[in-house]
Amino acid sequence: MFLAILIISFTCLLLLEVPVAFAVGVASLLALVSLGKINVLENVASDMLNGVDSFSLLAIPFFILAGEVMGAGGLAKRLITFASALVGRVPGGLSLINTLTCMLFGAISGSAAAAVSSIGNTLIPEMEKEGYDKDFAVATTVSGSITGLLIPPSNVMIVFCVVASGVVPISVSKLFIAGIIPGILLGLSLMLVCFVLCKKKGYGQASTVKTAFYPAIKAAGPSLFLVIIVLGGIFAGWFTPTEASAVAVVWALLLATVFYRELPVKKLPEVFARAACTTGVVLFLVATSVVLSRLLTEQQIPQLVSQVLLALSDNPIIILLIINLALLLVGTFMDITPAILIFTPIFLPVAMGLGMDPYHFGIMLIANLSIGLCTPPVGTCLFVGCSVGKARITGVSRHMLPFYIAMIAILLLITFCPLISTALLPN
Repeated sequence: MFLAILIISFTCLLLLEVPVAFAVGVASLLALVSLGKINVLENVASDMLNGVDSFSLLAIPFFILAGEVMGAGGLAKRLITFASALVGRVPGGLSLINTLTCMLFGAISGSAAAAVSSIGNTLIPEMEKEGYDKDFAVATTVSGSITGLLIPPSNVMIVFCVVASGVVPISVSKLFIAGIIPGILLGLSLMLVCFVLCKKKGYGQASTVKTAFYPAIKAAGPSLFLVIIVLGGIFAGWFTPTEASAVAVVWALLLATVFYRELPVKKLPEVFARAACTTGVVLFLVATSVVLSRLLTEQQIPQLVSQVLLALSDNPIIILLIINLALLLVGTFMDITPAILIFTPIFLPVAMGLGMDPYHFGIMLIANLSIGLCTPPVGTCLFVGCSVGKARITGVSRHMLPFYIAMIAILLLITFCPLISTALLPN
């Protein structure tokens, strides 16, 4: 009865377009009432407060703020210049520049939606001018944006570590390291798709993109140095991911307001307000999802799921395929953050029962759910990209098909080749 009330109420609230955070919270509250829990409201409030009382989660508002400052402060333009110096002369160069810049921007901001908005505003119109189909330009930007969720730092990796800690101790720094190779492989696969499609359709064969390498390095160097500061500091043990996020904000502010001088001080309150609104949404979602995660754990739902899966098959390959198919389905109608919060405590014990490394599972989960950001009907990056590029979802989705194939191929590679995720992890 409890599980039926939870699923039905949550589904109905989503169909009524209630925000996910409220849908999770109300559904959890109704399920608790059905169990006859006393002091329900007091327990829920306490769980929500404890859920966001985490030093690791403090990194999220800082990385969100760093991303907002970068987008408003001209850092994206410098990264585009640097990417054009690397791959701009290759046939289809602008599409490759688009994907590579999304990788670089994501490696600094950790936000896929921010990458679509910041990079798309500049490169989608530029690709149109050079004769690229507008829908293809949007599809390139949307697909490239998700690489930043695997290439550290990544806000969703922090969320995964916080919720997974209820199952097994897990380090944010190690998960960052685990995402490097998968993120680069995903980016390279998308660039290969761009190259093949551009050769086939004749896009960018006579590219006018010609950027000198050393001036591009000079312009983008301070922005790229932010990656070195953040990741180098974390991996060297100089500071924690949370401390690194604060350093990222300071460096981004210095670049935007002092070095590049593209972000006037009078606009800082607007930038801070946007970051605060985004942070509020994310952390409220975390708070309500913690209530649901604890409820599922108390009712032994992970063990029930494990029993059901093992009853279907005792072959680890089959079970991992089932988990991936379930997550791909979830990703089509749920955003990545609530999906991580809800399904990590359900599937992580199952994966560990198969002998899967938790860091390997975390990268597989994030890679899987990232695909959902690019798929209708609720793909956040797809909608942002169509809005920025003034394109129709149906047209863009058609051009996304080759990119979907590449994403799923890399997902399968990540799933069944653990070394891709664990090769760089310290012993």
